[in-house]
Amino acid sequence: MRGVLAILLDTFSYRLMAMAHILAVVVAFGPLLVYPQLRRTGDTATLAATHMRLTFPALVVLWVLGMGLAGISEDIYKMSQTWLALSLVNWAILVAVSWFLIRPATIDTSESGRSKFAAGIGITHLGLVVGLALMVWKPGF
Repeated sequence: MRGVLAILLDTFSYRLMAMAHILAVVVAFGPLLVYPQLRRTGDTATLAATHMRLTFPALVVLWVLGMGLAGISEDIYKMSQTWLALSLVNWAILVAVSWFLIRPATIDTSESGRSKFAAGIGITHLGLVVGLALMVWKPGF
């Protein structure tokens, strides 16, 4: 089975999907690096629009492509692998933080909004590092 798997993973479609998955990561997490600066300048409209038109949809595309990669790269028991299950939990946390913490805080200029925004960005950066570690080291595989 490993020989067949090696051939399957070396196809153009797999590499294209993997490249699109990595691009979705860049699109989902890259703008978060400029969010604090946009917030400091008071450009909350641009911040909110960027989050809802670019960052949040990229998180959804990230999941779709990740599930596609998992579907074509392993056998039927793939979901029992620790690294993949933890990656899904990490993704779900990031989506919840993005929707319930960052999204409302993008337009809230109060002190409470500022702290929720900072917490959401910090949690998202931590989630990115956790996701990268899971993808690179694949614990439990």
